[in-house]
Amino acid sequence: MSEPIRIVIADDHQIVREGLKSLLRAEPDVDVVAEAVDGRSAVKLAAELEPDVVVMDINMPGLNGIDATRQITSGSGRSGAAPKVVGLSAYSDRRFTLGLLNAGATGFVVKDAAFAELAEAIRTVAGDKVYLSPAIASHAIAEHAGPESSRPAPAAMPSVFSDLSPREREILQLTAEGKAMKEIASQLDISIKTVETHRRKVMEKLGMDSVAELTKYAIREGLTSL
Repeated sequence: MSEPIRIVIADDHQIVREGLKSLLRAEPDVDVVAEAVDGRSAVKLAAELEPDVVVMDINMPGLNGIDATRQITSGSGRSGAAPKVVGLSAYSDRRFTLGLLNAGATGFVVKDAAFAELAEAIRTVAGDKVYLSPAIASHAIAEHAGPESSRPAPAAMPSVFSDLSPREREILQLTAEGKAMKEIASQLDISIKTVETHRRKVMEKLGMDSVAELTKYAIREGLTSL
């Protein structure tokens, strides 16, 4: 019998984590090895435990699921390959779908899908294939349609994931979540001066001049759910 698929669940809602853990542990070929309450702890657990798959909520505090996915998939695991990531979101918005796939995820399931779909997605990505919920598969197909396609390529959609760097997004998210610059500097292990510089660049790029405007933008872009 082959070894079970080792899973880390990353979601900031305890009831969701407990529900997923209960359902997944009923699957004979799956082993839930840890739970993460935010993106930063998901990255840490993925590095420490080297799971086969991380089930990743997109909208989480501290570090969103898309940037956490980017950090996880750029690492390496026991076999030399990085853990696979299955994105899990209440939203089927094209920006989130493509943002997650561009970050290196190979699976995406919407939260209103049946559990059987998530189980199938986990087994699919563990087998080095891609799984996309039918609700969002058309987004990826349209985005990656070749020049032979009869439809014109969709225009690029400006978003927080295309306009800002990963570090700028981290600082924007933490700012929107009410963290002071000193707290942000400590959490990211950088100087307050560096935080100030990045925040000024974010404001310049977005044409904004207040924390209130930054917060509204971060919420609108799905970077935080405050």
